[in-house]
Amino acid sequence: MRYRAIRRWLPRFLHRRLLAFEAAIEDAVGRFAAALPAGVRVLDAGAGEGVHARYFAHHRYVGVDLAVGDPGWDYSRLDVIADLAALPFPDGCFQACLNVVTLEHVREPARVLAELWRVLSPGGRLLLIVPQEWEIHQAPHDYFRFTRYGLCYLIEQAGFRLEHLEAAGGFFRLLARRLLNGLQFFRGPAFLLAALAAVPAALVLPWLDGLDRERNFTLGYVCTAVKP
Repeated sequence: MRYRAIRRWLPRFLHRRLLAFEAAIEDAVGRFAAALPAGVRVLDAGAGEGVHARYFAHHRYVGVDLAVGDPGWDYSRLDVIADLAALPFPDGCFQACLNVVTLEHVREPARVLAELWRVLSPGGRLLLIVPQEWEIHQAPHDYFRFTRYGLCYLIEQAGFRLEHLEAAGGFFRLLARRLLNGLQFFRGPAFLLAALAAVPAALVLPWLDGLDRERNFTLGYVCTAVKP
């Protein structure tokens, strides 16, 4: 399924419903940026193509990535190309950091979180977003998925204090996404027939998401933490 095409051709309220995890990410990054004082130094650790830079126009934004994840991406807007497990920055030089659906792509997630803790100043804030139920992507650089318990353990072991952790939807949002994932297996007229069946269902299923109160089935997690 070509998710960028969904964004391009469907109205915003529809693609936000179909791509709920992406919408949750955008909302979380927007809230995170809006809560920061103007002028603070912000590290986007795993910035990729720099799609989140626009939220930090009033901050001193630094995008860093190893630039090996997706061969089709344009990494030219990165400020620094570096390994997140060995960041080329002094201790405590950033007041905020975001790591968005990147931790699954590093071989040593605990070491990366320790580095993020190191480069944050005391009181520095971290926005961390990770997948739980997600297909393999950016192969072969795709190593982990995270439960809420594993995520809490990693955050606390790194020295952060967890402030908030929220599942990005429950079973029915996950099921809706899996229906869209299934469209990749169809071609030609069969694709149109499959889309006619899958897309309406994917739009309706999220209305049932309130039935999954425990959120053990989820696409991923959005959490915030602070360096004491």
